[in-house]
Amino acid sequence: MIRILLADDHALLRDGLRRSFEAAGDEVVGEASTGEEAVSLAKSLQPDVILMDLSMPVMDGIEATALIREAVPACRIAVLTMHDDIDKTRDAIAAGASAYLSKGTSFVDVRDTVLRVADGETVLSPALAGAMLTTANEQRANEDLLSDRQVEILQAIADGMSTKQAGRHLGITTKTVHNHLNAIYRKLDAQSLTHAVLGAVRLGIIDLNHEPESV
Repeated sequence: MIRILLADDHALLRDGLRRSFEAAGDEVVGEASTGEEAVSLAKSLQPDVILMDLSMPVMDGIEATALIREAVPACRIAVLTMHDDIDKTRDAIAAGASAYLSKGTSFVDVRDTVLRVADGETVLSPALAGAMLTTANEQRANEDLLSDRQVEILQAIADGMSTKQAGRHLGITTKTVHNHLNAIYRKLDAQSLTHAVLGAVRLGIIDLNHEPESV
């Protein structure tokens, strides 16, 4: 039995989803109407899957997804939203979502996605998957913005390394790391290391789900 948390600010939608999941034999362990509440309930209830809306008061679904993935890494998140666009998809996946569906999706497909996400899969609706494929060439062009070494440095930092650890990992000095970072800031028009990492994720240059090597 899959344990599900529903996060959406529309009570009628949550009620309909709860009834449908329970009729299918699943367990809805809780409901959240804000992103902040979703984070709190995820920590206390430890659901298998959260069905997450993006547009919620107090805290949006993307920020909530990132916080939940950090605090409860075993919990999987499937986005179910009205925002059917490529930028929102990328942001949600970068934050740690395992699936992205529009609210026009049938319940049969929503439940199938929840089951697949609980089993470790990543799922996009066919329309969004197609849109992401059409931008693949653009992403490859974006990769050329940075040198291979600069990509390695950003990826190492995204994996959780400090600049000193990144330098040791790559066999270069910390000063060289900082020189590369200054160049990265200029190329990505970033004001800080965090902005540079997020910008590189948005452009498809680095991957937040990358498996880091030992330092």
